[in-house]
Order: sequence, then C-alpha cells, then structure tokens
Amino acid sequence: MTLYRVSPTSPITQALARAAESGKEVSVLVELQARFDEEANITWARALEEVGAHVVYGMVGYKTHCKVCLVVRQEADGIRRYCHLATGNYNVRTSGIYSDLGLFTCRKDFGEDLTELFNLLTGYTRPQKFHHLLLAPMGLREHFIGCIRREVEHARGGHPSRIIAKINSLIDPAIIEELYIASQAGVDIDLIVRGMCSLRPGLSGTSERIRVLSIVDRYLEHARIFFFQNGGNPTCWLTSAAWMQRNFDRRIEIAFPIIDSQLQAKLRQILEIQLGDTAKGWSMQSDGTYVRTYSDGLCPIRSQEKLYELTQSEDGISAAARGRL
Repeated sequence: MTLYRVSPTSPITQALARAAESGKEVSVLVELQARFDEEANITWARALEEVGAHVVYGMVGYKTHCKVCLVVRQEADGIRRYCHLATGNYNVRTSGIYSDLGLFTCRKDFGEDLTELFNLLTGYTRPQKFHHLLLAPMGLREHFIGCIRREVEHARGGHPSRIIAKINSLIDPAIIEELYIASQAGVDIDLIVRGMCSLRPGLSGTSERIRVLSIVDRYLEHARIFFFQNGGNPTCWLTSAAWMQRNFDRRIEIAFPIIDSQLQAKLRQILEIQLGDTAKGWSMQSDGTYVRTYSDGLCPIRSQEKLYELTQSEDGISAAARGRL
C-alpha cells in the first residue's frame, strides 16, 4: 500500500508490522515529503523495515500522492486480489475530520492495474498499459482535457452535455482555458471547489454557464469527483489529484473510473446534494468574491449533515440485509 500521511500511533502501520512479523509479504511505499508528517513517516518506515517489510520511497523527483492498497490472498478458488483506491489518506487523524471517498473492489482488471502500479512504484517494471487506471504525470491532464472537449462536441451536436467537478483547488491554466471554451460552446459546468480557484464564473462571453461553489463546514471537503454527461452515457471518475499544475506534473497521482451504474448514481446523488447546499455553501461571483448561499425562507440544506444521515440510513439497511443472510 501507499502511505502519504502516517499518524504517530497509526493502527494501519501497526497492522502492517504484525503482518510482516507473521510471515506475510508486505510492501509499503512511504512518502517522506508529506508536509507536517515527515517525522512520523520516517519513524514508521524504519519500524516496518526492522520487521521485514519491503519499504520503498517512491520515484526520484516525484512526490507519491496516490492512495491505494492491494491485498492478495490465496483462497479456495485461487488467487484473489482485493483493491482499495481512495481520494483520502490512510491516516487515523485526518479520516475523522476529512470527507473522502474510496472504491473497494475485487474486479480482476482493477487487481491487474494495481499490480502494475506497485510494480512501477517499487521499481520492478516500466509503466505498462492499464485497464482503467490513469496516472500522473503520464497523461492525467490530457485525459481530463479530452473529457472536457468531448462535452464540447456533444453540446455543439445538440446532445446532453454537463460537467460537475468536485476538487480541492482549481489553478491549472490549461484546464481553466478548456472550461472557458466549454462554457462558450454551451456546456453547463458546476464546480465545487473548496479552496483556491483561479477561474472566474459568470463572465460575459467567457463563463456564463459556469457556477463555482465552496462548502465550508465541520468536515474538510477532500474528495475529488468528476462527472461528465457524455451525451447521455455518463462517466464518473475519482482521483487523488486536484486540478493543479503540481498534481499533474510533479506528483504520482491516480484517477479511476466508477463503472457500476448504482455507484455512479450514488456519486451523482452526492454531487447534487452538495450543489444544493444552502447552509454552508459560498457562491463565487464574477469578480472573485464569495457570497453565502441562502434558502429564501425554506428549510436550509446542509449537505454534510444530509450526506451523514444518508450514509447512516444505508448502513442500517446493510446491517439489516446482513442479518437476513
């Protein structure tokens, strides 16, 4: 697995150490340049090496920022690979105050992709072609530019076109230019940008069809979600990267598609709930200032609270289903 931010008392690194001590083969990529967490990362890297884990420190010149875990098991019907791909760090402290998303799957093609990724990160092979995975700095910006341009083609052809992006920051000039072009072509664009945003929405002749919303609430908005209408055949992506030059050019990042239609619907629901936030949302104006979003006398919608309630109800349904099995 990759470890970007490791807390001093990390239960995950303790579990990895126990696994290595019990004879399991453990490979861990520890990023030593994780700001504010360098000391803990170095301490755990040494501790894992001492118990026999294979510890690597990433590719020279690039910060490893992707969040992935691969568990390979010998089971009754053969080898099975369990994959976790995430937008957030494997950190006990930030997991309690950040809002993130992750995909847990044992699909064979995802397992093959993560195997190739770890072979690359540990220095065993050169980059290979992936089934689903996208990787920065090797083409991630170009992929998203391609997705934006595809929406432009759909809009000009009279087909459904829409972009919804939820990110930490938006400061990459190439992406911003493509979003302006898409707006001028008739694509409706909703951006949920927690922090820095160099794009200006609502500019006449440039970005009238772009809306920018920032949500500031109890939990730090940390997930990165991308939805493209694609002429009625939507595509959804999660990624460890914001739309920033450093993420595209100087970091090892991943993006991965959400293929299952039910999970796609779940992501769309999350995005629509957040876009409707009238309690903790801030709408960016064309001059770069922000104003609070209000409910016009109606009951305000606090998206984090609504998503929390939704998750709790789904957990209850899942528990009931498990009880029936």
